[in-house]
Amino acid sequence: MKNRLKVLRAERDWSQAELAMQLDVSRQAVNAIETGKHDPSLPLAFRIARLFDMSIEQVFDDEAN
Repeated sequence: MKNRLKVLRAERDWSQAELAMQLDVSRQAVNAIETGKHDPSLPLAFRIARLFDMSIEQVFDDEAN
């Protein structure tokens, strides 16, 4: 699943560790999501979207389009 997480994080000048702390996940989890190696759980996807004040669809793309 494609996502804009790395861009959104960079726009706020946050490190992966800082984002991970805000989401209560490991830095490795943030890295895996950013690189597309892991898709977040639905609850985590909602937390990410809320943190950036966006809808899930604005952050994640299921590539079905």
